[in-house]
Amino acid sequence: MSATPGPHPLGDAPALVHVTRGGVVESVHHARLVVTGPDGRATIEHGAVAEPVLPRSCLKPVQALAMVRLGLDLPPHLLALVCASHSAEPAHREGVAEILARAGLTPDDLGNAPELPLGEVERARWIAAGRDPEPIAQDCSGKHAGMLLTCHLRGWPTTGYLDPDHPLQQAIRDTVAERCGPVTATTVDGCGAHLFAVPLIGVARAFGGLAAATDGPERTVADAMRAAPEMVGGEGRDVTAVMRALPGGIAKDGAESVYAAGTPDGTGIALKVVDGAATPRARVALLVAALRAGGHDTPGLAALADQPVLGGGRPVGAVTALDLSEDHG
Repeated sequence: MSATPGPHPLGDAPALVHVTRGGVVESVHHARLVVTGPDGRATIEHGAVAEPVLPRSCLKPVQALAMVRLGLDLPPHLLALVCASHSAEPAHREGVAEILARAGLTPDDLGNAPELPLGEVERARWIAAGRDPEPIAQDCSGKHAGMLLTCHLRGWPTTGYLDPDHPLQQAIRDTVAERCGPVTATTVDGCGAHLFAVPLIGVARAFGGLAAATDGPERTVADAMRAAPEMVGGEGRDVTAVMRALPGGIAKDGAESVYAAGTPDGTGIALKVVDGAATPRARVALLVAALRAGGHDTPGLAALADQPVLGGGRPVGAVTALDLSEDHG
């Protein structure tokens, strides 16, 4: 006996990306997407943007904001690493070790899950060297190092720093709710840290506010990301390329095809491709389309938007975001 399908758990999510081959639409990706202005109001919206989403690593700049408010004081390249889903390049691993050393700690104190490097090149090198998964190689180790140093600075215990009743986690939850809107569920992210469900539009507002901040901890976090985009992702990573192509902007990628960005004029963007991790091509196409629709266009963004579909080693199609000014419901 077959089950009767109920409402889609991610709510209304229209088809926003077409993958064509030889002029034929081969695949379609559905997504929720919102662009907000400086006042926080939606200027472009597709799908159920007021409904909650798990932002995954897109929340890291907001988590870093909570830590800076609590006294975390790092040079820009290391604070950018706290905001990062890094590729575990040597500079990333050295940076994590430096953050930990400021608290008298070592990589053995990290509470995140051991993994292989996220970056394809670094992963291949790691495996070729015969190395096993390690916490420092996991893409969230910068955030966890920042959490441990924040605990040290506040005089809080570093053991159990991921417990839900630890004062650090409570402060992070409060900041996420303040910047992104009501937290409707709490679960655990891939690294082991707490993950909060918040409205998609709240994520866009948070990024617009960070990017437009003129002072305070918000400006500190945004400036760190702008100063060291290579620490937020890594070479060959689209999040690093987006920030390099977007003067004054910030961006953060998240697992399961979530993406967020903010620009200095207060524009915020957040999107969730509902078929998740299988389609990074769709999230890049949508983020670039949303930035360009919001009046932010550069040659670097145009290059990112060009995602050819290959046949016999040559382009025979493309991954294309639909016109976001039109209703695709």
